[in-house]
Amino acid sequence: MLERIVCLLIGYGFGLFQTGYFYGKRNGIDIRKHGSGNAGTTNALRTMGKKAGAITLLGDCMKAVLAILLVTLIFQKGHPEEIMLLKLYAGAGCVLGHNFPFYMNFKGGKGIAASVGMLLAFDWRLLLLCAVVFFTVFALSHYVSLCSLLGYFFFVVGVICSGQMGRYDMPAPILHEMYIVAILLMALAFWRHRQNIVRLIHGNESKIEFGRK
Repeated sequence: MLERIVCLLIGYGFGLFQTGYFYGKRNGIDIRKHGSGNAGTTNALRTMGKKAGAITLLGDCMKAVLAILLVTLIFQKGHPEEIMLLKLYAGAGCVLGHNFPFYMNFKGGKGIAASVGMLLAFDWRLLLLCAVVFFTVFALSHYVSLCSLLGYFFFVVGVICSGQMGRYDMPAPILHEMYIVAILLMALAFWRHRQNIVRLIHGNESKIEFGRK
């Protein structure tokens, strides 16, 4: 249990680096006072442009990657049978730190970019699956929120399928715990996107249209 708490705390610490917020402050903008009020990639893109969106995406991805790499270095030798679970805890902590930074009154982003970094460091095969889903749905709809939620759903499906196929080589109780963590992350993503879901249902969700003014 202690290892799990440590991994969550490490992830949370890395997640506190709010790329969009700091980039905006450097340019005299408090991103929380513009657009959707979130400090994540989509709002950075909408309020500050493509460069800001790309920098925010990269920064928020990398903090999850670094958190998981640190956890791997610390626990790989001592806990090889549960290292994948501990990686996921670190990724979950990073998403929590991104979504709920204490120094910003717990008002951060929605955790999607941090989740991309988590997938990259956790299991790149799942990242490929989610990327195909994301970009296919984006090409058809241009709703980033819908793409993100469907990507998260397929992340959970991919984790469960990979686990049941024996790819992670873990005892059943640890494997099942990993499924629970993945499902909770998906539930958090859906909860953070609850307003987007309402707008999608009513047909007034904002779209991202590249190449148009």
